[in-house]
Amino acid sequence: MNRLSAAVTVEDGVDRTEPLSPPATDYIQRGTPQFMRVTLALFTAGLATFALLYCVQPILPVLSQQFAISPAASSVSLSIATAMLALGLLIVGPLSDAVGRKSVMVTALMLAGVFTLLSATMSSWHGILIMRALTGLALSGVAAVGMTYLSEEMHPGMVALAMGLYISGNSIGGMSGRLLSGVITDFSGWRVAVATIGCFALASAVMFWRILPASRHFRPASLRPCKLLINFRLLWRDAGLPLLFLQGFLLMGAFVTLFNYIGYRLLAAPWSMSQATVGLLSLVYLTGSWSSPKAGAMTAKFGRAPVMLFSTALMLGGLLITLFSSLWLILPGMMLFTAGFFAAHAVASGWIGRRTRRAKGQASALYLFCYYLGSSVAGTLGGVFWRHYGWYGISAFITLLLLAALLVGNRLRVKQL
Repeated sequence: MNRLSAAVTVEDGVDRTEPLSPPATDYIQRGTPQFMRVTLALFTAGLATFALLYCVQPILPVLSQQFAISPAASSVSLSIATAMLALGLLIVGPLSDAVGRKSVMVTALMLAGVFTLLSATMSSWHGILIMRALTGLALSGVAAVGMTYLSEEMHPGMVALAMGLYISGNSIGGMSGRLLSGVITDFSGWRVAVATIGCFALASAVMFWRILPASRHFRPASLRPCKLLINFRLLWRDAGLPLLFLQGFLLMGAFVTLFNYIGYRLLAAPWSMSQATVGLLSLVYLTGSWSSPKAGAMTAKFGRAPVMLFSTALMLGGLLITLFSSLWLILPGMMLFTAGFFAAHAVASGWIGRRTRRAKGQASALYLFCYYLGSSVAGTLGGVFWRHYGWYGISAFITLLLLAALLVGNRLRVKQL
């Protein structure tokens, strides 16, 4: 049997049919020029993706004021993007399994940059929402495929590290988008801020196209609906994947809810911060750029479930610290919360790629569908808690999400998946 012949294994009732693994030398190894190109390209893509997606988050109060809408309504500008991204993943993930990885990601990033530029020109709230929806839909082509590319091309021993570096690009992108939009809005208005980030995304797409190596282990799969449905059912019958999908929903829901409404809290008395200062608080994302690769490395020593549980507990501890009124405590609380989130997400993302043996693009898409669905649902629902109960209501809501995440993580540990 040659190295492209099919191997069949059965685990937890899931038929895992796949090509036999290529020799280790065929994979991208750490310390090689290809490793540097891949990590730099995916880091850049993750940075641009999250900058585009979350650039509106620190300016939600500004949008509330300009368009005379409530905080919950203003948050729809973020929620609609993440919701459309989630829906797009269900299409783009299988599409990338059929047509390839790199071409899908380059096209998606280009379109997202164009739609973001157009959103800066819209005069109506509904026009902005339409452009934000299209931006989210386009970004679905980067979000799922990046994870799949890494799981296919990197040496198995390097996947966790590479995924951590990719997630760190996400964290810095989220920080950059929030930081730039917050600061630029204070001096030049929100339209200039959004347009600047759109231009940055277009430049990132060009760089990404030039330096990312072509896929070597990609094998086209059929787009027949019946096969997609079979893969969908098999993925949900797996003992561990549905739990990881749920974990993504809970973690992302908690994370986005906190950052959606912390700006409203700090702009009000007794802090009365400026919009630029609130934007600068996005520097806490730097903790995520450190914690995500660190968590990827720690899984080799302690196991995935223990690292995930610890990271989720760190989020909960950081949240409780934000209940104090002193900024000297709120800021460290945000840092712990952010570090814990990106570490937990890095572990779950790498876990998906390692556990899935077939339809990797579809599996990544399902995980990120749940992940961004959590952002949309919890991020908007948090506005109700903010309106009626203030920060204590927001904290109670996030606590419930994190306690559920701890239960799911413990279930993964007990089942030793």
